[in-house]
Amino acid sequence: MKNKILLLGSGELGKELVIALKRLGEYVVACDNYAGAPAMQVADEYEIFNMLDAAALDAVVAKHNPKLIVPEVESIRTERFYAYEEKGFTVVPSAKAANFTMNRKLIRDLASKELGLRTAAYEYALDIDSFRSAVERIGIPCVVKPLMSSSGKGQSLIRSKDDIEKSFHYAMEGSRGDLKELIVEAFVSFHTEITLLTVTQNNAPTLFCPPIGHRQERGDYQESWQPCAINAKNLAEAEDMARKVTEALGGAGIWGVEFFLAEEGVYFSELSPRPHDTGMVTLAGTQNLSEFELHARTILSLPIMEVRLERAGVSAVILAHKESREMPKYEGLSEALEDPKSDLRIFGKPNTRKYRRMGVSLVYDDLNSDMDALRKKAFMLASKVKVE
Repeated sequence: MKNKILLLGSGELGKELVIALKRLGEYVVACDNYAGAPAMQVADEYEIFNMLDAAALDAVVAKHNPKLIVPEVESIRTERFYAYEEKGFTVVPSAKAANFTMNRKLIRDLASKELGLRTAAYEYALDIDSFRSAVERIGIPCVVKPLMSSSGKGQSLIRSKDDIEKSFHYAMEGSRGDLKELIVEAFVSFHTEITLLTVTQNNAPTLFCPPIGHRQERGDYQESWQPCAINAKNLAEAEDMARKVTEALGGAGIWGVEFFLAEEGVYFSELSPRPHDTGMVTLAGTQNLSEFELHARTILSLPIMEVRLERAGVSAVILAHKESREMPKYEGLSEALEDPKSDLRIFGKPNTRKYRRMGVSLVYDDLNSDMDALRKKAFMLASKVKVE
């Protein structure tokens, strides 16, 4: 049963995945481009290198000869995954999934043009002139994103013509890797944004977790709650879209499929082929298995008999407010943990920058609980923890 797993990306999501894999007896090598990354702290071995360097990536794969290659971030030379699959390595969930979902152009064209899913109108831009033209055709307000980025970097909302040049430069600066192209999306007037965690399995049916509502600021997640209210028609539509896009990409694993819920129906937004940041709410025990346990079981082809909602829960982020290269300290943990039915996760990141996610507060209660009250409680507890 023991397999060697190469984890590419060692942030907080990777850390929880390593813990889940270690509980199942696996051997994990955690990789990232800086020392002391969260997943490295709990893995068997670690490697520090630039994962956008194809030669360095090839060397690490050859050195460890893993059974499974598990990407956890966007900034990887993902085109090398096709060659790894040809050599017999298993890429999670698949080389195609990793390549398509780490490039907004590939995944958006697949969803909209090939699968016919409802999405916001969109166009692409390579330079300031094509960007201005795209904004004019899409209309204001509109949303701007780099084709490759993470944690909301480079994302902005254009509210007037005065924002156009500033948004262009911000998006270009926020691009990860060497892909310098932008997507301009029509603004969808939605009332709720959800993540539908979707579990694809080897030789077993696709499963769906109860919908997770979430709120973003600066393009990055701030809080998430489960369950999120959604009518049966919209849920069926979201599940159908999630099934179609994951089947088209192939492979086994957990997927964070994001949707906008609007008056006219469900819009497909984005897709991550790995545990999703909004899914950290499952660490509050909202499900019988957390998203990390689901991913671990799935990639190891272990059975998942059901995904069962156990209780209501909320996750709220704990943020840093300034940049420092020193190991941070935390104040207020005792006060936050005095509240019943609450918990904390401190990620263990070795340095800080403004708005960097350093931990989460978790609260939970019975399924019939007031979700608005739980959200206020989670935010209040998160605010008690100070990153010094």
